[in-house]
Amino acid sequence: MKVALVHDWLTNLAGAERVLIALHEAFPDAPIFTSVYLPDLFPELADAQVHTSFLQKVPVLKHRHQMFPFFRAIAFEQFDLSGYDVVISSSHAESKGVLTGSETLHICYCHTPTRYYWSGYHQYYREPGFNFLNPVIRAIMPFMTNHLRLWDRCAADRVDVFVCNSGYVADRIGKYYRRDAVVINPPVKTSNLRISDSVDDYYLVVGRHIPYKRTDIVIQAFNELSLPLKIAGTGSELESLKGIAGPNVEFLGRVPDEELWDLYSRCRAFIFPQEEDFGITPLEAMAAGRPVIAYRAGGALETVSEGKTGVFFDRQDAGSLAGAVRSFDSSKFDPAAVREHALAYDENVFKQRMLDFVNSCWERFGNGELRVRLGQDK
Repeated sequence: MKVALVHDWLTNLAGAERVLIALHEAFPDAPIFTSVYLPDLFPELADAQVHTSFLQKVPVLKHRHQMFPFFRAIAFEQFDLSGYDVVISSSHAESKGVLTGSETLHICYCHTPTRYYWSGYHQYYREPGFNFLNPVIRAIMPFMTNHLRLWDRCAADRVDVFVCNSGYVADRIGKYYRRDAVVINPPVKTSNLRISDSVDDYYLVVGRHIPYKRTDIVIQAFNELSLPLKIAGTGSELESLKGIAGPNVEFLGRVPDEELWDLYSRCRAFIFPQEEDFGITPLEAMAAGRPVIAYRAGGALETVSEGKTGVFFDRQDAGSLAGAVRSFDSSKFDPAAVREHALAYDENVFKQRMLDFVNSCWERFGNGELRVRLGQDK
């Protein structure tokens, strides 16, 4: 079974890229095809054979590729994958649109149906907070998006089998692509996280600080509460967030892994204010034995066990979050039980489940069973 991996782009390390790294470890001989690649950011892929598109050779497209989805769509259609038995695309954008032959099985690990074509359309192109798009691009994109949405729907039809990270995303795949999807939760690296002997008074936020992550409501809530809050990570909203933060809020910027693991293990609780398709950072906090205070929506509903590993707040605003923090009692949570819950999502569990799933699909594809079912679905 000759396997190839495909990924949207490799220019930042987030949850989708961690999935690709785990897939590379599960299928170490599989080459990786992607639109653009910044090797220095991915030491885990140093031994991988990475093929990039024509975008890699054009500086403006290489470094501003997210502004040019039309060119990314073209780029993925140009890859020649005819020599592979199985293609696994790791996709939240255009990589699922690769062209494969009739004898090739295409399995897509779909992180989400492309948000800026579907449910996130208005946020990305109309709300003032999304100022990472320049005025010209923001003016043009609403007119291009209709075409790109049609392309994305056709690209989804090229996939033989969908896998996704949560039931929440499976529902979205059903709505936008009219396809079923098997849920295999993404990998969480739990081995480096440990329960600390002592816990400090601070609360913790970790991630990219962009508008939908809603770090703003966390700062507003903690300004009101006057409780210590540490914020790790960078992002387009960082400077504006610093402008509204009180003296009790500490911005840590990009934090080395070892320091981040320590921050997780000693926080009173981890704050998760956004609606995510899955959300790995809460499980990293749980792997360190720390409970989570999460917005009651999206993937958190599947990973946070209320009363056992965390609590929820119901409205995505500062007042609702502040109320949850006031009533939160960390002594009610058993760190060992919290960590045990997170271990079910460990990266080794993910890799084994993906290996078993790919082998099963390939066997069914080879004997014709899967092809018949796919023909009936279409």
